Amino acid sequence: MPHLTLEYSANLRERGDLPALCRQLAAALIAQQAEGKPVYPIGGVRVRALAAEDYCIADGDLDAAFVHATLKIGAGRTEAVKQATGEALFEVMKAHFAELFQQTGLALSLEINEFSEAGSWKNNNLHARYRKA
Repeated sequence: MPHLTLEYSANLRERGDLPALCRQLAAALIAQQAEGKPVYPIGGVRVRALAAEDYCIADGDLDAAFVHATLKIGAGRTEAVKQATGEALFEVMKAHFAELFQQTGLALSLEINEFSEAGSWKNNNLHARYRKA
């Protein structure tokens, strides 16, 4: 963990450069530090973007778009760490869409959800591969 899912209105597919945004957000997660140590293991970072083909924004009349990001992290991180993570991710999102934000209606949002390890199953060899590198 962390897993970041971006849900976006499909009208952003051509002009939103979502692959670049995914890379930028992954880099922001990897860069998070607390007490000189990485907050999130690189082998657990996932960022994905899913287009909403069917949507209505506001009253449906505006040329508007949205991006909603949901970050899922394991429980146990401090409020300060969660706040710093949220701020870093949201700044990346705002910077990425700054030009488009000036041109059209655009709603950006981000939420962080914690979950316990109970009820979570994983089989991941990426952590070991990154330890070797």
